Amino acid sequence: MSETQSKPDDGSSESQSAFVPVEAFDLVVFGGTGDLARRKLIPSLYHRFCDGQIPENSRIVGTSRSDRSGIEYRKIISKAYKEFSSGDDYDTSCWDDFEQMVDYVPLDVADKDADWKSLGKALSKNKERIRVFYLAVPPELFVGICQGLKAAGLVTKNSRVVLEKPLGTDYDSAKSINEGVRAVFDENRIYRIDHYLGKETVQNLLVLRFGNILLEPLWSNRAIDHIEITAAESIGVGGRGAYYDGAGALRDMVQNHLLQLLCLTAMETPASLDADDVRTEKLKVLRALRPITSENAANHTVRGQYARGKVNDEVMADYLTDVGVDFSETETFVAIKAHIDNWRWAGVPIYLRTGKRMATRRSDIVIQFKPVPHSVFGDTHLNANRLVIRLQPDEAVRLWLEIKEPGAGGMRLKTVPLNLTYADNFTVRYPDAYERLLMDVVRGNLSLFMRGDEVEAAWKWVDSILAAWGESEQRLELYQAGQDGPEEAHDMLSRYGHKWV
Repeated sequence: MSETQSKPDDGSSESQSAFVPVEAFDLVVFGGTGDLARRKLIPSLYHRFCDGQIPENSRIVGTSRSDRSGIEYRKIISKAYKEFSSGDDYDTSCWDDFEQMVDYVPLDVADKDADWKSLGKALSKNKERIRVFYLAVPPELFVGICQGLKAAGLVTKNSRVVLEKPLGTDYDSAKSINEGVRAVFDENRIYRIDHYLGKETVQNLLVLRFGNILLEPLWSNRAIDHIEITAAESIGVGGRGAYYDGAGALRDMVQNHLLQLLCLTAMETPASLDADDVRTEKLKVLRALRPITSENAANHTVRGQYARGKVNDEVMADYLTDVGVDFSETETFVAIKAHIDNWRWAGVPIYLRTGKRMATRRSDIVIQFKPVPHSVFGDTHLNANRLVIRLQPDEAVRLWLEIKEPGAGGMRLKTVPLNLTYADNFTVRYPDAYERLLMDVVRGNLSLFMRGDEVEAAWKWVDSILAAWGESEQRLELYQAGQDGPEEAHDMLSRYGHKWV
């Protein structure tokens, strides 16, 4: 699963690493002029090229229904890179070389008479070469694109397809998409991408759990009191209003990002890090999730929507204004008290929380351990140990411990963290999530991608929550922009003696 080969730490402040080149490949980005392609995919490929990981004879082809030339497309992606990146890593010479690989083919995939052959002409004639078809388009186009590729004879034995989220809007639509795509591509050539799984700290979670004898024996209901998983955003819906108002936070974030983090946190030790070994263990977690019903939804879930407020002293409009509607029951915040009904996690609540226009942008996994069974320090208060895994923005792992505060005059205790902050400990630039995942697709490494039955199992659990909300007519709670969700989300934890970190 590693993106780099590293030399042993010699005690110096900077570790040495070298990126492992991949084979030459052809990559087609459907939705090549879209936001994801311009902001993430093309810049990611450029970074991998500049680090010597992508061979110069590879081909990158953007495609969309817009009629433009390759020259015009290259100008678009160059402008977008300079606009959206910091600009510090823009190298004119490297970009010029990178652009030599990039081409554009206009193709309206929704048109039954579309000229798919023109796309084939832009690809290498070597059918042994790896072909990656990246579908950065709405999910309702996934099956039609796969059928079009097959009909045009563009699907070879070394072809892979990448599916962006959301994969459907419920269990039935996800199952239909899976079946349609599998009619063209075998399951082991389908890469359902979730960029959270490409983050360094998410992968480090596996190393922390299964590479350290200190933690794994404690990783159960015997030592852990509860778990929190938070993905908070300070931004609103932005330009995604039309999509978001039909989806909401539960579909947009919980079904994929948060449930994937939950699976990696709670799964049993896999036999190996081979893709199916890991994904089978994740599937067991999803199938063990206790259903949310109309009878318990009010005590186990909170749904909210942001109102007018301030984020970083800047006044923000309410959700209705951002989306441009007079009324909406769409939730921009969700908090869930989940339970995994198996031996390892019986009795351990797992709190999931995500929302927009919250106080700060951050994603954390918090493992709250139980307090010591008996204190030998008299009336001195002891804080229970806590492991915090920060996914973004400042990637870090912190284990909070009790120590004696230095000095004479008695036993004074203090809670301090053992701190592994990535910026302080790793001075080299490491690939971001999309960079790593794109290279894993080329390599054929499925470990960080979701299997079809995983996606369907996640949708079944989310569908139960949606149905419970509908049956119980659960109220939508308002919270001011700049707050960490509605008060009801804090009340949900306080009923059990807990609070959000």
